[in-house]
Amino acid sequence: MELATNSKIFCSCSARYGAEPNESVCPACCGMPGMLPVTNKRVIELGMTAGMLTNCRINRVTTFDKKSYYYPDLPCSYQITQWYAPIAVDGGIEIETAGGGKTVGIKQIHLEEDAGKLVHDDWTGSTLIDFNRTSVPLIEIVSKPDLRSAEEVISYLERLRSLLKFAKVSDCRWEEGSMRCDVNLSIRPYGSTELGVRTEIKNMNSLSAIVRAIEYEEARHIDALECGTETLIQETRRWDDVKGQSFSMRTKETAADYRYFPDPNLVPVIIDDTWLGRIRASLPELPDEKARRYVSEYGLTEADCAILTSSRNFCDIFEEASRVSSAPKETAGWLIGDCMGYLRKKKLTADDLSLDPVKLGELVKMVNGGEVTRSAAKRILAAVIEENADPRQYSEAHDLAAQSDESAIGEAVSKVIRENDKMVRDYKSGKTKAMQGLFGCIMRELRGNGDPAVIQKLLQDSLDKIE
Repeated sequence: MELATNSKIFCSCSARYGAEPNESVCPACCGMPGMLPVTNKRVIELGMTAGMLTNCRINRVTTFDKKSYYYPDLPCSYQITQWYAPIAVDGGIEIETAGGGKTVGIKQIHLEEDAGKLVHDDWTGSTLIDFNRTSVPLIEIVSKPDLRSAEEVISYLERLRSLLKFAKVSDCRWEEGSMRCDVNLSIRPYGSTELGVRTEIKNMNSLSAIVRAIEYEEARHIDALECGTETLIQETRRWDDVKGQSFSMRTKETAADYRYFPDPNLVPVIIDDTWLGRIRASLPELPDEKARRYVSEYGLTEADCAILTSSRNFCDIFEEASRVSSAPKETAGWLIGDCMGYLRKKKLTADDLSLDPVKLGELVKMVNGGEVTRSAAKRILAAVIEENADPRQYSEAHDLAAQSDESAIGEAVSKVIRENDKMVRDYKSGKTKAMQGLFGCIMRELRGNGDPAVIQKLLQDSLDKIE
């Protein structure tokens, strides 16, 4: 999982996604002779945060080691990782399963650097190397073999992703490669305690693909054991989501194959009580805690809270906007309804919403105070999101203030009644839904700016007078 730092783990190059090929590189992360690594302090702190979120024990002395293997996108022919003293060990998180709650143990969390990226050109038959990702900081979270189905795996990954995104340890974007998963799978006869041959599927980058890969591998292992279709070996496999199959890449290495040894260029990192306490104090209120508080403090429904707490960004906007509007329920309604609708239309997520919470709070106050109608407020909201417009100034500039003048509204009511004789007769004959149609016509006549309460009153009075 890629950590949310500005720079790489052992040099000052940018770690941001989206740079041009080989734009974010320097002699250090390209493995040039004589260049020494320098540890990024923020990486250590985010590793500590991840450990605390997953109830791990933080190692007070943590070290870096060299993991030796050759691959073209690894310029030093070794990866700097943690083997002997990882940042965090012995933790676990709670997940929800079909059978109820369950604890998934976490063996360790270790920090490491990413490798580069190979770009294969089928047209020319050549392969290019992009070193931008080289030395981008990662954490690898190693779970214990406690997961028993694809459904449990997905529940675990979603829970993990929620915690780490909320604490801004990582943005956890599957589509950008900042969250990846290596699936290790084995089966055993019912009642047996001995795990079978293990295979690993590397670099899975979507939940749907993970489910399909697990189901395929499970069936393959069972067929091999029960029908003798093949001999299972410990190996690393690649998943082809188009073909719906996994393919062997290489036999699975053991720790001895990697020849781990302490990196002599990086000194041990000592975490004292002060540093540890500061990181613990910086932990945010987590999604479950926020949801419970929103229910008890603001009277929101659990369903609404689940949507709000799905994103730290959404929560931050909601809390500040509610402070301004003094109307948490209405503010939540605007975020969950109109803002989510806007995001779906633009194919964005809650994390992508760029909205000034103070301006949202002011808009909610304007609606609640009758200054603008809900229809007009929707137009204003779009301008606030897209242009960072001031809601009051935008309302004045576009003549969106609610019309409450009874004479002007009365004229619109009379005009609509004259021009819609059938709807009037339908209403008088008992078809009460015709009232809604007349109301809509009046609102259109007033360009969506009429005060709904005044319209309702004058329309009802007018219809009552008709024989």
